[in-house]
Amino acid sequence: MTTPQLSPDTLRIDIGIHGMTCASCVGRAERALKKVPGVQEVSVNLATESARVMVTASEQIEARLRRAVRDAGYEPVAANAAIDAPSESNWAGFAPVAVGLVLSAPLMLPMLGTLWGQHWMLPAWLQFALATPVQFILGARFYKAGWHSLKSLSGNMDLLVSMGTTAGWTLSMWLWLSATPGAMPHLYFEASAVVITLVLLGKWLEARAKRQTTSAIRALHALRPDTAHLLGLDGEVDVPIDEVLVGDELVVRPGERFSVDAMVLEGMTQVDESMLTGEPFPVAKAQGDKVTGGTLNGDGRVVVQVKAIGVDTVLASIIRLVEDAQAAKAPIQRLVDQVSAVFVPVVLVVALLTLLGWWLTGHAFEVAVINAVTVLVIACPCALGLATPAAIMAGTGVAAKFGILIKDAQALELAHKADVVVFDKTGTLTVGQARLTDFVVAAGADQSALLAMAAALQSGSGHPLARAVVAAANEQKLTLPGVTQMQSSPGKGLRGLVNGDDVLIGSLRWMQALGVQLGALGDRLQDLEAQGATLALMARQTPTGLTALALLAFGDEPKASASAAITTLRARGIRVMMLSGDNTAAALAMAKRVGLQPDEVISNVLPGDKAAHIVTLKQQGHTVVMVGDGVNDAPALAAADVGMAMANAGGGTDVAMHAAGITLMRGDLALVAAALDISDRTVAKIRQNLFWAFIYNVAGIPLAAFGYLNPVMAGAAMAMSSVSVISNALLLKRWQPKSSKISYKITL
Repeated sequence: MTTPQLSPDTLRIDIGIHGMTCASCVGRAERALKKVPGVQEVSVNLATESARVMVTASEQIEARLRRAVRDAGYEPVAANAAIDAPSESNWAGFAPVAVGLVLSAPLMLPMLGTLWGQHWMLPAWLQFALATPVQFILGARFYKAGWHSLKSLSGNMDLLVSMGTTAGWTLSMWLWLSATPGAMPHLYFEASAVVITLVLLGKWLEARAKRQTTSAIRALHALRPDTAHLLGLDGEVDVPIDEVLVGDELVVRPGERFSVDAMVLEGMTQVDESMLTGEPFPVAKAQGDKVTGGTLNGDGRVVVQVKAIGVDTVLASIIRLVEDAQAAKAPIQRLVDQVSAVFVPVVLVVALLTLLGWWLTGHAFEVAVINAVTVLVIACPCALGLATPAAIMAGTGVAAKFGILIKDAQALELAHKADVVVFDKTGTLTVGQARLTDFVVAAGADQSALLAMAAALQSGSGHPLARAVVAAANEQKLTLPGVTQMQSSPGKGLRGLVNGDDVLIGSLRWMQALGVQLGALGDRLQDLEAQGATLALMARQTPTGLTALALLAFGDEPKASASAAITTLRARGIRVMMLSGDNTAAALAMAKRVGLQPDEVISNVLPGDKAAHIVTLKQQGHTVVMVGDGVNDAPALAAADVGMAMANAGGGTDVAMHAAGITLMRGDLALVAAALDISDRTVAKIRQNLFWAFIYNVAGIPLAAFGYLNPVMAGAAMAMSSVSVISNALLLKRWQPKSSKISYKITL
């Protein structure tokens, strides 16, 4: 899959790679791709079995990249081949393992018999007949991959397994053929056969577990229907979704998913948008409302007009974000790759030293060979290559189910270190819509009648403050009087005849310039000014001049989740701050309502200066998370260690997805702490996996070298190490945000 150009001369190309088995394979594939002319950057991921390549655009570049993969000994496939493939049975691919178990089980009987004091021994020819098919038929994959590794002067798991088991099989053949006629030497056919069988079993379990780590991506892909009901001159016609064009009219029946982003032309319905926002309640949709591809239609039949298709839809953007995060490498993984690059050569040297050490100290050559074989088998670096990507895949997948889209692995790795979270005020901590907070009238005046008069005067205006007044009147279900001779003064206010009275409503500055008489409203005006409210006056023209009728105060409302979210973050030991372009009084008033202290407020900040404040905090040694709406906060989101863009219902979703490392798909501020929590847990899993992977090799190699293990035990341990790493990572799928308000998840 080739994405659109990132710059005039740069392409991003994703390629699936089959046949990689360990961390050393990752390094070999990366080196092969980097040798292709024009390649700028390569990232190969073992868990997703894919490569992401940044290249200079040129003729047949994708074909050359695929050829490089094949020449390195791996099979290039479509980037999403594993995801797009039909769902497989849990027992898919088990047949070779089953054959290996059947052939190896009789070879294990003598070993088991010794536990009860029995000395069973199969005839040499029977051991040979059972072990040889396992060695050279079932084990052919190890020889093929190991040969490619050897040709490229590198090493991997396949080379170690093929060398170790071949040594065991060859030693057994030599002991059998050189034995005195009639004698029954101790053979090691069971070691080579059982090791190959156990490695195949481990790889099968690993593949089965890896399918679970891609479940989030599979589920997101499944949200897009394959066909759409196109409305044309001949009525409804079912067409493949790939043939739908922008501007087409589609019919969506009750219970079906919307296939593309569109606008409702006809009909009314309720839409389940939980896949997009995580909100569990259906949203009413009528003519003119937007609908998003992948959301679920309720009980109404609607006709929609297509607004976006393919990669331009919101669902495609979400899938792309999750895929990007799962394909990217965390910084800690680069260290692992450096270790893996030299790991196999070091193991080969240790195995050779083990062989020479045992042999030269007077032990039988067969004992020296078996101990060297054990070193080769137990040292396979499978778990090292899977430790980090498996945890990242599981963490980003479960986060996406709760509306937390993690764009890159670096954001995931850094978020848990945050000690300062900075919130933008408008639209992030607050609802982002003006609201009539106070409507003050003189003593004895009819407040409802005056509010109806103010709403009537402003009912035709599109100004946010005018809409707030009309909304307040509608909430009280007031009947609005008629208005005539309407006049508008842009930037100042409105004037008209209401019930025969000449009424004006507008800014405080305009009214003061007209010489309004405030009367008893003067004291209240000063109080509201001190609180930082936006003020307006309604006045009536009298023979003696303008007389104030009502004082209107406007302000934004804090989100319902703001105070609780700040409390939760503080409980994690995080300092919380607020950036605002409002004046100091208004900013402090909002800060008080959400539980922030005066020293945690930075006010009078222009949008372009927000990034500078973030940089200052970073220079003081803090790890900073910036939370904004992703539109005018984009510079600050980019400047922070981790940017969290909140895709509010009012818009900004597309900008949010591109401006920050983490996108919160709904306006619930509890998601901020949840994002930090999943980051913390994912990094913990990475550390646990790397610890056990390193400890396994650090402890296992010396034990094997000094003869405390045999090849069968080493094979079993090596196979289970990879399975345990992936199983540990999969525990993240049980994660849920702690807040009860977001305990539901997106239904995928």
